[in-house]
Amino acid sequence: MTTRIASYNTHKCVGTDGVRNPGRVIDVINALGADVIALQEVDRRLGDRPAALPARMIETLTDYDIADLPRTGPNSLGWHGQAVLIRRGARIDATHGIDLPGLEPRGALSATISVAGRPSFTLFAAHLGLRRRDRRAQWERIARQMEDAPAPPLAIGDFNEWSKLKGFEPLTGFEVHAPGRSYPSRLPFGRLDRLVTGPGVTVERMGVFDSPVARRASDHLPIWADVSAIRG
Repeated sequence: MTTRIASYNTHKCVGTDGVRNPGRVIDVINALGADVIALQEVDRRLGDRPAALPARMIETLTDYDIADLPRTGPNSLGWHGQAVLIRRGARIDATHGIDLPGLEPRGALSATISVAGRPSFTLFAAHLGLRRRDRRAQWERIARQMEDAPAPPLAIGDFNEWSKLKGFEPLTGFEVHAPGRSYPSRLPFGRLDRLVTGPGVTVERMGVFDSPVARRASDHLPIWADVSAIRG
């Protein structure tokens, strides 16, 4: 049995046509067929960071619950623009937000999850900074949390790293996976969206979800990975 993990930068629900349309993002989320989805840029950037992807649409139009995680503002969906969706029937055992160093305000989310009675893992959802020196410092903090995780760790998200080799130096003992070209969605060539696995997590299959709607809904295409052999 495998668990499908996905990551999707929703670009605040503004598509490649410049139109804010959360309905298209919902369509992509439903098409992914994932058990757990890490979302980035679910909130607007200004003011008290109101949700760009309405919680009500997730609740009524999908089979997902929004993980009970820290939120940036009273009307936000996410923590530093990030949220985690869990397919109904899964269980979250522990959650917390992680403040990340750097020039821009950034954060990561940690959630220990059990899916359909399968062995649990600790998910780290992250949207890292634009400067490589900031990303290295952010990885140092996340790596320490992954080493101390209560279950086998897996990190996924928009890591904003163009290089195949640089920027991941703090991840000694972890494996970095690039499912494919995900950015920009109209003609993708950048592998900015990736995942990192620790001991006890095996990636069986991975890829980029591509469809006509996905190419319009956001400037990123979602990535996914089927993971197994998770041992406590």
